[in-house]
Amino acid sequence: MSQPLRLGIAGLGTVGVGVVKIVRRQAAMLEARTGRSVQIVAVSARDASKDRGVGLGGYAWETDPVALAKRDDIDVFVELMGGHEGAAKDATEAALATGKDVVTANKALLAHHGQALAEQAEAAGRVIRFEAAVAGGIPVIKSLTEGLAGNEITRVMGVMNGTCNYILTRMQDAGLPYDDVFEEANQLGYLEADPTLDVGGIDAGHKLSLLSSIAFGAKVNFDGVELEGIQRISIEDIDQAASMGFKIKLLGVAQLSGRGLEQRMSPCLVPADSPLGQLKGGTNMVVIEGDAVEQIVLRGPGAGEGPTASAVMGDICDLARGFRVATFGQPAETLKDIEAASSNSPAPYYVRLLLEDRPGAMAKVATALGDAGVSIDRMRQTQHDDQQAPVIIVTHKTQRRDLDAALEAMHGTGVMAGDPVALRIETV
Repeated sequence: MSQPLRLGIAGLGTVGVGVVKIVRRQAAMLEARTGRSVQIVAVSARDASKDRGVGLGGYAWETDPVALAKRDDIDVFVELMGGHEGAAKDATEAALATGKDVVTANKALLAHHGQALAEQAEAAGRVIRFEAAVAGGIPVIKSLTEGLAGNEITRVMGVMNGTCNYILTRMQDAGLPYDDVFEEANQLGYLEADPTLDVGGIDAGHKLSLLSSIAFGAKVNFDGVELEGIQRISIEDIDQAASMGFKIKLLGVAQLSGRGLEQRMSPCLVPADSPLGQLKGGTNMVVIEGDAVEQIVLRGPGAGEGPTASAVMGDICDLARGFRVATFGQPAETLKDIEAASSNSPAPYYVRLLLEDRPGAMAKVATALGDAGVSIDRMRQTQHDDQQAPVIIVTHKTQRRDLDAALEAMHGTGVMAGDPVALRIETV
């Protein structure tokens, strides 16, 4: 009879408790599907007395996750604490050093230290699995490393933060301003303790950097991700986009160009009738394009106890079966150090300006755009008072650097009454 696969789980929050529930509820099914039983041996969390809604008395308890990682009676260290420094990093390194495989949901840890951890794992003959770190219950890591392994990936893009997607769709559906919906999301518990991780695009940027590494055979480079959050999106932007047949999404895009690896996470306009445009609430979506497969779309819940625990269990089941694959789909030593490139592929842009309502203001704006080589597709002036005039411009395809040069020149004209908002109109 096969030996059981023995787990040590560090972190008993929503996801950790979800894993415990699945291991208990589906014990017979897991054994039938993997050929061996999956057992929890020990757990670790800060407060042993907290009621988590599931009995933990049958497991050994470690207050120190590093001590848990070093235990001789576990085969797999399941890291569900979060954070890219401190206990999560120390315990993961300790697990690898003492011969354990690692399953984690920690995108920040891998975005900042993925290359070093992958090298450590492979040197020790161990593996790190992290399906739950990207897009919750969607098996996107498995798709890239296995199902699409025969493809040269040309582009990866998607909506990878459910909180931002909830805020943007709620603004549109209810006609509410950003601040109201932000507070609503906070009251519902959707936001991280540091909300900037969500609305600033950082959480989604971590995920994009991990997908980029697998897709393009590159060392993880989170610092190379261009980040722009959704904090400046107004209900006017939502309405104007809708009137043109678009919706606004916090969209991650990664692709190789002649200049290097482009990675950007920023709010964009996407066609309302596209799969991305129809995405609502906390749902995530990842679109992968390859030379053989052309385009596939993966859609599903991006967070929550069940979906994320499901992804963790998928990794655990692979280890139970003896299936092992390099952390980023190929040996860490073969990953390329690809130079980060600014995203400068041409695209049309939506631009919202607030101008002083005085003669010649529009002419100065048009001149600034023309001098930078930016062509106007359409322009409209919305309702305004006697002092300031909101103006919406849609450009023809242009490079972002040229648009930025035009916006900088506008600031020197004396007609700007506020900072502009410029959003790429993405082809999907």
